[in-house]
Amino acid sequence: MSKLVKVPVNNNQFSALVCLGYNIGMGNLYKSTLLRLLNEGDYTGASDQFSVWRKAAGKVNAHLVKRRAKEKSLFNK
Repeated sequence: MSKLVKVPVNNNQFSALVCLGYNIGMGNLYKSTLLRLLNEGDYTGASDQFSVWRKAAGKVNAHLVKRRAKEKSLFNK
């Protein structure tokens, strides 16, 4: 994660990013708008991007909606 993130993050933000990266794949995180916004210093914009990753097999998945909300909450602490 430290190779991807170019701005300072706290422990909660780091943990949320690791969780997301583990679940969506580090390659997807690397190419994500979330990471681009974060590295531009737009922490709020990055936080808002967690909810983008809520689909499985092309359909919104209720479990993923809840998981992303928890990750976003952790990121914002």
